[in-house]
Amino acid sequence: MKRKIVKIDEDLCNGCGLCIPNCQEGALQIIDGKARLISDLFCDGLGACLGHCPEDAITIEEREAEPYDERTVMAMIVPQGENTIKAHLHHLKDHGEMLYYGQAVEYLKEKNIIINQNNTNTMEKKSPCGCPGSQELDLRNEVKEETENSAKVFSQLRQWPIQMHLINPQASYFHNADVLIAADCTAFAMGSFHPEIMKGKAIAIGCPKLDSDMEIYIEKITAMVDQSKINTLTVAIMEVPCCGGLLRIAQQAVEKATRKVPIKLIVLGINGDIKKEMWN
Repeated sequence: MKRKIVKIDEDLCNGCGLCIPNCQEGALQIIDGKARLISDLFCDGLGACLGHCPEDAITIEEREAEPYDERTVMAMIVPQGENTIKAHLHHLKDHGEMLYYGQAVEYLKEKNIIINQNNTNTMEKKSPCGCPGSQELDLRNEVKEETENSAKVFSQLRQWPIQMHLINPQASYFHNADVLIAADCTAFAMGSFHPEIMKGKAIAIGCPKLDSDMEIYIEKITAMVDQSKINTLTVAIMEVPCCGGLLRIAQQAVEKATRKVPIKLIVLGINGDIKKEMWN
């Protein structure tokens, strides 16, 4: 599957090793005087090591890689002691990866390992590394509910990022979720898009006319279906002909997946009204 993972420029890397202690997962080692990614299984692609490289030799790329495995990582981390375990748990919470955090805690329980987590029980709402626009954040607990007398429409955004090229299809907020794939223009066209279309769904956005590398979109939606085991897929598009490409991408992804999920199509008019709403 394609996912985000660390890439090291060997020409820039001077082997200083500053990145090593900041990768609690143990994905990096200094070998032959250079930082090396030793296993795809250990790299979560969240980039905790990026800001500690003085040569800017570490970046995040998207490529074919084995899925990250939290239990494999925990088996390696536990022998390193309590401080390393705490740092790893804190790292997962910082990035909103509560599914992996739960798997880590479950592993500790199975091994009868007790860790004082007082310093890891608050997920900071900041971007500790990398570009804030691509930083993964789980906002499900921040979604506000409207009241009958409320004149304000609250955001129903449950996560960050949302652009299809930036999302991780295995992020915790996609697991067992109802997912909305929306054309970029839809939320601008429909004033009540958040409460009527987006509420309760994890979201990804894209433009079938202007975006490049659309094959990646198919692969990511397929990974959502097979790896994150999403429940349903809603595709929201505009009535203009070029927008239909987003529905075809979703259909191809579901056909490619081993699991099958229902697809709901919502077509919006340019004045923001719903022209069509149907299950495929």
